[in-house]
Amino acid sequence: MHLKDIVKAGIRERFGELRRMGIKTVMITGDNPLTAASIAAESGVDDFLAEATPEDKLALIRREQEGGKLVAMCGDGTNDAPALAQSDVGVAMNTGTQAAREAGNMVDLDSDPTKLIEIVGIGKQLLMTRGALTTFSISNDVAKYFAILPAIFVVLYPGLGALNVMGLGSPESAILSAIIFNAIIIPLLVPLALKGVTYRPASAGSLLARNLAVYGLGGLVAPFIGIKLIDLAVTGLNLA
Repeated sequence: MHLKDIVKAGIRERFGELRRMGIKTVMITGDNPLTAASIAAESGVDDFLAEATPEDKLALIRREQEGGKLVAMCGDGTNDAPALAQSDVGVAMNTGTQAAREAGNMVDLDSDPTKLIEIVGIGKQLLMTRGALTTFSISNDVAKYFAILPAIFVVLYPGLGALNVMGLGSPESAILSAIIFNAIIIPLLVPLALKGVTYRPASAGSLLARNLAVYGLGGLVAPFIGIKLIDLAVTGLNLA
């Protein structure tokens, strides 16, 4: 990436978003150390490598990967091609060379180096949405067992009646209420799956804690309330 493009992009604030995600940014350039240090300070990157050859870029990425890290790289020159090919996510600029575009995993049509930040954000939102739905689904199933298991096996194992913490009317109403609740909750999750979980730049630990608190706890509480209310309606209408 040419240094003038980094300066022109004005990405100090955007690099701050990556830092809040726990992502380290490194500027790799073939320019001299003084120029590189000046641009690094102006752009707000965490570190820089000056007078880097294609071999130096490739070695740096491999070293990070050997340390167990995932590496994403933006580049536009022929000398960036080996590093783009080696990185876990290689983003080539559309205005770059053919070699760079062929080596990368994707091509940024806008040739904007800050686009990598958007790529990371979208990827994290997809993972968060998948994790939220999975967490809610597992918690939801665990809660429903308190309604279904006592209803199915209470005759064979009377002790399972202790699991009927919801105080459901009868085994028949318990099973019917769980089925109705399941039929209601699945369509309600469709908008969440399509829209995605709201994403804000943060570390993986804080995102995980939020995911477990909101969707894990919510997945446990919602069935208890929903199944109990449906059971009251089913029992009151003598449907089971």
